[in-house]
Amino acid sequence: MIIGLISDTHGSLSNEALHALRGADHILHAGDIGGAAILEQLATLAPVTAVRGNTDGGSWAAALPPTDMLELGGKCFYLLHDPAALDLDPPAAGIDVVVSGHTHQATIAHAGGVLYFNPGSASQGRYGGSTSVGRITIDDTGLHPRIIAL
Repeated sequence: MIIGLISDTHGSLSNEALHALRGADHILHAGDIGGAAILEQLATLAPVTAVRGNTDGGSWAAALPPTDMLELGGKCFYLLHDPAALDLDPPAAGIDVVVSGHTHQATIAHAGGVLYFNPGSASQGRYGGSTSVGRITIDDTGLHPRIIAL
């Protein structure tokens, strides 16, 4: 199973980002979406789960939760926008992967048996970084995370 990860689109979804997410079985958007049209475009590729970011407002965004937990490929994913707002203990909660955004800096880290993945920003790099998205392949050998520079 392939999980596509994207965050901080801020209303802009490039052809490069769409191409990088093509082939995903499910897409997770970690907030600062910028409009319902972004989610509609992503949904043409695969089912989408999204959370509301700090810049997401209006009636379309009110329907989005600030966090979400779901099982994909036999793994428990916890999705939120700002990693500093993580208010639970992922290992104790049985979470395998925490996906966040907000920082515009792509990172992959492991701690306590949990994968922490921030795909960076698909629209605005920061601190000299490029725009990016991510993918996690789940197979019999585990989780295989990858950041894709756009």
